[in-house]
Amino acid sequence: MRSVLTATLLAGCAALAFSAGALAQGAAPAETKAKADALEKLTGMQSTGTAEAPEIPQTGRRADALRKTLSKIKLPDGFKIDLYAVVPDARSIAVGPNAGVLFVGTRKSKVFTVTDRDKDRVADEVRAFAPGIDFKIPNGVCFSKDGVLTIVEQNRVLSFPAAEFFYESPDVAAGVLVKQGNLIPAAEESYNHTARMCRVGPDGKTYISLGQPYNVPPAAKRELYAQTGIGGIIRMDADGKNREVYATGIRNSVGMDFNPADKALWFTDNQVDGMGDDTPPGELNRIAKAGENFGFPWFGGGHVRTVEYKDETPPKDVVFPQAELPPHAADLGMTFYNGRMFPDSYKGGIFTAEHGSWNRTQPIGARIMFVAIDKDGKAGAPKPFAEGWLTADGEYLGRPTDVAVLLDGSLLVSDDTAGAIYRIYYEGK
Repeated sequence: MRSVLTATLLAGCAALAFSAGALAQGAAPAETKAKADALEKLTGMQSTGTAEAPEIPQTGRRADALRKTLSKIKLPDGFKIDLYAVVPDARSIAVGPNAGVLFVGTRKSKVFTVTDRDKDRVADEVRAFAPGIDFKIPNGVCFSKDGVLTIVEQNRVLSFPAAEFFYESPDVAAGVLVKQGNLIPAAEESYNHTARMCRVGPDGKTYISLGQPYNVPPAAKRELYAQTGIGGIIRMDADGKNREVYATGIRNSVGMDFNPADKALWFTDNQVDGMGDDTPPGELNRIAKAGENFGFPWFGGGHVRTVEYKDETPPKDVVFPQAELPPHAADLGMTFYNGRMFPDSYKGGIFTAEHGSWNRTQPIGARIMFVAIDKDGKAGAPKPFAEGWLTADGEYLGRPTDVAVLLDGSLLVSDDTAGAIYRIYYEGK
């Protein structure tokens, strides 16, 4: 662990680097300072004077075009899909435990709230959350059972108590769990693999995945990454204290969830690029205990060795995946299905969102997959559940990013390319 002095210095460096970047992009210094002051005021329960964020239109040409695309999606018998909300750059979804308000992270600078006031299962209002705060890649959003929202940015972690009850005002109760520049060393900030994911575990701790920035990292980075949890999953207490590295050997996980049956944490992992269309496979993993190593960078996915580390002896205790996923399909978000709406064959299983390949000669993905989990907690073969966002001509009509279970048991799907959230529901017998 870094000393308090080192952490302070790193935070200072991060702030300077951010300010320089903002100036280079033409941002006004006064605006940047106002955003920082706004967060400080919110943590002190003071008003910021920030104006309410404008609504995102939910009707019109764009919504009509999205529904037209959804008419092409193939689902099992009895299932239907519809547009739930137009949400720009929609990625990770956190469903509020009290009223079902959605908090949606992005890879840009906003978190959105999605409200269905009349409960007709179509959003009535979409606005930016806490518009006075200067978010930076706020992809990771997750709720605790008692209604505290955690937002994990590229290099900061914030908390929002009673978010579902404060969200309609620009001023919200806020706390800083990890200061800017202290989640990872500021020098390791990158444009690549910086979309964090979080979940609050049954133990009340916050679990955060930290993707590493390389396709395959150089050996010189391994010790630093192992110590800080980059290329792994870390966990900390609800107040941000007692941080520890929970798992290592992970390339870039942007999806994880706890199995309600045995409380084990499962996660998807995107594997090494540039090794051919059909290798290596993606991964669906299960963590049995703290400290496990999942094989990267010695293994590029499954049992496939990386070129860079093929001459090194891998650790003896490598944990291999529960299920291998289609190569380069980019499985991101995942969730255990714990609702009551779907048939029994889906209960306790896992839905994953395939974002779709970017460097295959023949594109693959852009669909929702389902993985059954048997009574012994083992994964079956992944099978397509919802597909059609990738045309026969290789055009992406959308790119699913995350999945979440709404309070009524329907399945939500985010799509950052189309800028939308879809709802899959069951009407069969």
